[in-house]
Amino acid sequence: MTATEATEHDGAGHAVAPAAEPQPAPGATPPQAPPLLARAAAELVGTAALVTVVVGSGIQATELTKDVGLQLLANSTATVFGLGVLIALLGPVSGAHFNPAVTLAEWWTVRRGGAGVTAREAAVYVPAQIAGAIAGSVLADAMFGEPLVKWSTHDRSAGHLLLGEVVATAGLILLIFGLARTDRLRFAPVAVASYIGAAYWFTSSTSFANPAVTIGRAFTDTFAGIAPGSVAGFVGMQLVGAAVGLALVALIFAPGREAAG
Repeated sequence: MTATEATEHDGAGHAVAPAAEPQPAPGATPPQAPPLLARAAAELVGTAALVTVVVGSGIQATELTKDVGLQLLANSTATVFGLGVLIALLGPVSGAHFNPAVTLAEWWTVRRGGAGVTAREAAVYVPAQIAGAIAGSVLADAMFGEPLVKWSTHDRSAGHLLLGEVVATAGLILLIFGLARTDRLRFAPVAVASYIGAAYWFTSSTSFANPAVTIGRAFTDTFAGIAPGSVAGFVGMQLVGAAVGLALVALIFAPGREAAG
């Protein structure tokens, strides 16, 4: 709603605010979707920008302080603000998935009779997200004078980190599709960004929760990087987490049944 839109009035002539229309967000492709090319571009650019924020803020943080806690605080804060802005901006175009786990979960709901992306659309979204994530990592390195591509040496293969990815991704899917089931996707920019910011701190893995972002972050040997050898384990656990999240959505937000008369 913009300031230039007309104000509605009730029968007594009092000004009333028009009802807000629900806006598409992750887990919900817009009902009148733009051309697939435009949506793929939104997913590529959005994922690239997200990874640029994550990697760039990580580099900046390590240059400003040696305190790991402050580095993580700076990294998570920048990610919260950046992700919220990107969802608000690109949600009306593509649904602002920026995440193959979200795209595949939405495709699964279509197979089960729900709304979302088709197999063809998912086959376009996912490569766009991965390409965007790699481009974002390279761009962040370029801005800070780092080698454009240098494989990360940050090993993240420990079992407790993999468990953290299951928890982080399951919570993300539960949040997104829970909002969709309760018709509250208009809150997604704030809710999803807030969840990711919190998950930076309450999960052992600092909540990648995104296969494309995981792949992209392997291309930078900086604070936010992940060793290529750790990528497969993270992606596998993220997909497991997505399945767990969908199961929780089905359990918690199951449609009610009318009582027999």
